[in-house]
Amino acid sequence: MDLNEDLLRAAEAVKCGKVILYPTDTVWGIGCDATDSDAVKRVYAIKRRADSKALLLLVDSIDTVRRYFPGVTAEAEAMLTDTERPTTVILPSPSGIAPELVAADGTVGVRVTREEYSCALCRAAGMPLVSTSANISGEPAAKCYGEISAEIKDAVDYICEARRDEPAGGVPSRIVKFNPDKTITVIRP
Repeated sequence: MDLNEDLLRAAEAVKCGKVILYPTDTVWGIGCDATDSDAVKRVYAIKRRADSKALLLLVDSIDTVRRYFPGVTAEAEAMLTDTERPTTVILPSPSGIAPELVAADGTVGVRVTREEYSCALCRAAGMPLVSTSANISGEPAAKCYGEISAEIKDAVDYICEARRDEPAGGVPSRIVKFNPDKTITVIRP
């Protein structure tokens, strides 16, 4: 199957409420439509992750960030578009996101991907994607397709063909939180 057909199938699966396995700018990820509560609940179940532990959103552009985080600041936008390395920014007051993704303090982590396939997938799906490492909670993250357990592969609805023979980005994202008091906390440098 060519990559364009793969991309269209993955996007269609996401639009239909399915859970997918896909390469991102950091690691292979488990994903779904971040606005679909049922799909998000399935991701938590597949990972065996407590729903109190947040999952992040992967988006294709700052415009998408603005659509789902109307109060995003210029400083947060600058961090999200940092070209040095992938940066996840934890922002308050998301709009239109599945409530299961919103932390107890009303925040959600979001990252603008610049990796070609995951960016195109976000664009084709037309919504933010959940992005969480393709592993059972507590186990090491899969940096390449071959490291993903059969249990995870069997649990998802669609597995992307792209980049199966090469590692994903491999470098974990930096994580920065914008606090209500206007301070910034670096969670992972």
